[in-house]
Amino acid sequence: MPRPTPAAPCAALALLLAAALAAAQEPPRDPHAVQPERPTVATHAYTVAPGWVEIEAGAEVDRYPDRSSGAVAPVVVKIGLARGLQLDLDGAVQHPPAGTVTGIGDLAVALKWRVLHDAPVLGNLSLQPGLKLPTAPTAAGLGTGTTDVGLLLISSHDLGPIAMDLNVGYTRRSGSGALAPCSATLWTASFGGPVAAGLGWTAEIYGYPGTSGPAGQAPIVALLAGPTLLARPWLAFDAGLIVPLAGPQPRALYAGAVWNVGRL
Repeated sequence: MPRPTPAAPCAALALLLAAALAAAQEPPRDPHAVQPERPTVATHAYTVAPGWVEIEAGAEVDRYPDRSSGAVAPVVVKIGLARGLQLDLDGAVQHPPAGTVTGIGDLAVALKWRVLHDAPVLGNLSLQPGLKLPTAPTAAGLGTGTTDVGLLLISSHDLGPIAMDLNVGYTRRSGSGALAPCSATLWTASFGGPVAAGLGWTAEIYGYPGTSGPAGQAPIVALLAGPTLLARPWLAFDAGLIVPLAGPQPRALYAGAVWNVGRL
C-alpha cells in the first residue's frame, strides 16, 4: 500500500501562512468606520474589526412580471472574530408575492475569511462559506424547506476613487428540488464611488444562471443602482431601484442603513 502524500496538509498550511502574511501587511483601518455591503447583491472582501459589531438592515418592495407584489426586510449582523475573519448572521422578514402571510424566513450563517490583500489580478480576496437552515415554514412560502451549503468567492479592487467588487458563488441544497433547485450559481459585478460631502453612488449588474428541476427557472440578469449617504463615519444609508434585464427578476425599490454599533 503506498504511503499517503503530505501534499494536501502542506497546501492547507501554505494557504494559512499566506493569509496570515496578507493580514499582517494590510494597513490599519478605523474599527468604527462603517463598511456597507448593502445595497448590492455582491459583498466586498473586507471584514469588521475583531470584537466589533455592524448591523445592516433594509426593506425592498418587489413587483413581478405577473403583476403580483412582495416585500422583504433583510437584517445582517456582522461580528469581527479575528483580523480578516467575520461572522455573518442573516435573517429577513418576508411577504411572499401574492401571499397572505408575513413572517421570518430561513436563517443563515456565513464566515468571511480574508486570504489575500492587494494581490496581483485577484486584488483583495475573501472566501465566504455559508449555511442556510430550514427554519421557516414552507406552506406560507417563507422557507424552502432545504439545508443550503454555499461558497462565495469575493474579489475587491480600488480603481482610483472607484471600488469594484466581483463575486462568484455556488449553492447546493438538500431535498428533491421540488421547492428550490438542488444547485444554483450567481455572479455579480458591483461598482461605487463618491460624489461630494458623504454622498455617493453604487451600481451593479448581477445574474443567476438558469436552474433545472421542478423548481428550476430561466436565467436572470438585472441592474441595481442608487445613491448612498455616509451620514457619520459609523452610519450609512442607501436607496435605489432594481431593473430586470433578462428573466423573471422583479422590478424593485429598496432602502436601508448600515450601523457600526461598536465594540462588543
